[in-house]
Amino acid sequence: MTDPKIRILFFLLLVAFMPQVSRADIYKYVDEEGVLHLTNVPTEVSAKHVLVMREKPVHFTPLKDITKYDDLIAKASEKYQVNPALIKAVIKAESNFNHRAVSPVGARGLMQLMPTTASYLQVADSFHPENNIEGGVRYLRYLLNLFRNDVPLALAAYNAGEGAVSRYNNRIPPFRETQVYVQRVIGYFNKYLTENR
Repeated sequence: MTDPKIRILFFLLLVAFMPQVSRADIYKYVDEEGVLHLTNVPTEVSAKHVLVMREKPVHFTPLKDITKYDDLIAKASEKYQVNPALIKAVIKAESNFNHRAVSPVGARGLMQLMPTTASYLQVADSFHPENNIEGGVRYLRYLLNLFRNDVPLALAAYNAGEGAVSRYNNRIPPFRETQVYVQRVIGYFNKYLTENR
């Protein structure tokens, strides 16, 4: 197989019969009778297919070790008298146990401390797991005290700010993100409580 044309032909045949990664792009075409067809596999050779929606790639991240920070959580829990399952639930919801996480608005670390909050709490390095958990739990304890140990209100304040909760007469603000956040954390909290029994 020294002829370059044969090598190219062999390569093209090889590529043609290799398993392809399937995509879920959606195409449309109208047949001769005026019927609209939607498909993810344009098989009608004579039809003019128009791409109407491109599949967004899904990126899977490896499972996080949710016990990795248990010692740091236990230490902060004891110091500030905050249930370790609640701390773990906040970390799960905020960063999914990624100590290098950065939100679109600039919150950082496991408990997603904003730079101004981290500065106020004297957390020099928000990416340092122990410092971040220490600062985040101290702030959570402050919010629990402020809202008389009402966990949903403290969580709403953790997400939207204590001022937002106060403006809505100590109720969870009507922000979809905050309402979903509170429900998510409470769900994780109940799960971790059950697992630790």
